Amino acid sequence: MANPNTPRGLVPYRAAAGGPFAGQGNIYFCPASDANNIFVGDPVIVSGLGDANGLPAVTLATAGSSNYITGSMMGIVPAGAPILNEIAVTRDLPVYRQASVATYILVADDPGQLFWVQEDSVGGALAATAVSENANLVAGAGSTNYGTSGWQLQSSSANTTNTLQLRILRGLQESDNTIGAYFKWLVRINLHSVSNPTGV
Repeated sequence: MANPNTPRGLVPYRAAAGGPFAGQGNIYFCPASDANNIFVGDPVIVSGLGDANGLPAVTLATAGSSNYITGSMMGIVPAGAPILNEIAVTRDLPVYRQASVATYILVADDPGQLFWVQEDSVGGALAATAVSENANLVAGAGSTNYGTSGWQLQSSSANTTNTLQLRILRGLQESDNTIGAYFKWLVRINLHSVSNPTGV
């Protein structure tokens, strides 16, 4: 059976050591000056800005070699400045961060976090031997109806180059996922902002 073409960006899956993902993340700020829609699963990067409480700001990451990533958006936080340890995440619409609206979002930002991501299969699907290679992301339009990301793993970029954004760790072992077009891989962020010695 062919794999479904259902891109979702970077979807948190489990910890690097194999433990289950339990929804861990950190709060970040998206200022009104940021004109990007950000969807659930979109990669984000710290921007060097922050809110009045010292929470760091993020913006939509850039696809391609040498571009760092902080994590992926998991959801939005209700309006108003968050109070530490008293955060309620909402699933009410809109479930994505709307452009030019000051918003707090929850980000899966652990450098060891594993994500699943769908390959784009442009130019041919990756072989099973792509495990342990690196690859870039390719940007895709998110869904304003469902709030989900359209980003994918760029299959044509897979290589051993250390400036690529993701490390391909293994195939996602699920019954509806077989090697071929739109295969879903488990990956780790290779160019994580925490590992970047240069501040922003």
